Amino acid sequence: MTNPTVIHSTFQLERKLKATPERVFAAFADEATKRRWFYGSGTHALESHQLDFKPGGHERAQMKMGPGTPVAGKTLVNDVIYEDIVPSRRIVTAYRMSMDGTPFSASLATIELMPNGSGTDLLFTHQGAYFENADGPEMRKGGWEKLLGKLVIELGE
Repeated sequence: MTNPTVIHSTFQLERKLKATPERVFAAFADEATKRRWFYGSGTHALESHQLDFKPGGHERAQMKMGPGTPVAGKTLVNDVIYEDIVPSRRIVTAYRMSMDGTPFSASLATIELMPNGSGTDLLFTHQGAYFENADGPEMRKGGWEKLLGKLVIELGE
């Protein structure tokens, strides 16, 4: 067999949050809130963002990568389809990322929210296929760890 051209990887991240499942869910569902914690204050400039948060709905964000990154000046696009949404319980997305029009990964991400007394246990499962010139599984996992950290800050924890 020749060398495969796609790297496959699955990882899970868990967070215990003080916020209720309803508050955590709202941080993903509300466009302005999600834009603030998910796309804000990074090494990029957000050029556009649209969110249609419903089953079958789409989300699209376009960013210009900032100085000091290996891809400074390039355009990153994140295209998302919401496959399944159960309010305050589950969000399942399929998303594709591209750099300057060339796709570099396709992923399935599942966010499960489970009440734990007065707070929420968040279980994030990511299944990814990484193409040539992709960031790879370890960088993606690190990126999601940072995003969940920003979610914690957004929730005021």
